[in-house]
Amino acid sequence: MSVLDLARQVHDRCHLTGTFVLRSGLIADEYFDKYQFEADPLLLDRIAEQLVSLVPQDTEVLAGMELGGIPVAVALARHAGLPCAFVRKAAKTYGTERLAEGAEIAGRRVLVIEDVVTTGGQIAISTRQLRELGAHIDHALCVIDRQQGGAEALAADGITLRGLFSRSDLESAAG
Repeated sequence: MSVLDLARQVHDRCHLTGTFVLRSGLIADEYFDKYQFEADPLLLDRIAEQLVSLVPQDTEVLAGMELGGIPVAVALARHAGLPCAFVRKAAKTYGTERLAEGAEIAGRRVLVIEDVVTTGGQIAISTRQLRELGAHIDHALCVIDRQQGGAEALAADGITLRGLFSRSDLESAAG
């Protein structure tokens, strides 16, 4: 399947219109319901196949962001052969009391995985926390970059954002 065909399939499956409040607080008249591609194992697998080429060579751990980045990281791990860590928005206050579960991140090259990026706010927060725990992070990878300042904001924190699709890619694919 070509990337264009995949973009069309993602758009057709996930694009909604209406009034939506985004995590950033911005109001949008369209929304990409990421859970539609994340809940479809065949579509998610096709996305992961395409994401592999965007994984930096020196990556040692894929760190999936709660909630949407976790299924993407797991699917990508199958194709990239890399272990995963699952990153919470806040460390648990019970049990292991960890921010990141799964693979060890301290001293390792970690690639942050997210489903959709708007402003990059949660990636920036979580990356700072992961760096405090000893992770080496220079890149983040997402399925959809909404092109609303996320890449620029993350660059200010020393993080290069790579996206499989931009908002304009999905709009173009829709015809």
